[in-house]
Amino acid sequence: MDALKHLVTRYIGFVWALLEPLGSWAVFAIAGIDSAFFGVPLDPVVATYVYQNRSHALLYPLLAAAGSAAGCILLYWIGYTGGEVLLLKRMPRAKFERIRHAFDRHEFWALVVPSMMPPPFPFKVFALAASVFEMNFWHFLLAIFVGRLIRFLILAMLVLRFGPQVVAIGAEVFAKHWVVLIVAVAGVTAVGIYAWARSRKRPALQPPLQKK
Repeated sequence: MDALKHLVTRYIGFVWALLEPLGSWAVFAIAGIDSAFFGVPLDPVVATYVYQNRSHALLYPLLAAAGSAAGCILLYWIGYTGGEVLLLKRMPRAKFERIRHAFDRHEFWALVVPSMMPPPFPFKVFALAASVFEMNFWHFLLAIFVGRLIRFLILAMLVLRFGPQVVAIGAEVFAKHWVVLIVAVAGVTAVGIYAWARSRKRPALQPPLQKK
């Protein structure tokens, strides 16, 4: 166990030595790699930067969200060129149809909600699905940016309140109760969409008739 802790400590030190010359842009770079290629511990990186430089607590969530959106450009290209066959190789037809139905109903929010979820939620599947279903490219980037920004703003606020150890606590809670959390987020989002749709359907007030 001690040997493992020592190895992890050395690895973390090595990663931080690589990130240090990049300054704040390291968050953008790590977020892009996390989205485009393979998962990296992005939440601890954001949490550490926020904790060490509280005066820039808003900057790091913005950089992480922008980096995630930029990294997903590669996923968009892969999904757009690969088509439905690409997704059907990775999931059953029933799940594929459920995701398609979600995008048909509320395309933007069907990507925002997965973008808010921390690992190990399979976010890349939904990013690929959005491109397979030919979601508008700019709406695609905006949805990812919005979802990621919400996620990292919440993380930053928790770190400022409880310290960087909140990342480990949050990961443990998500691992045990991820279904409940996803349903809760989806429910709140659905209520918001419903309220927004209702407000748009309200007839505009007619101006009073002027007397001649």
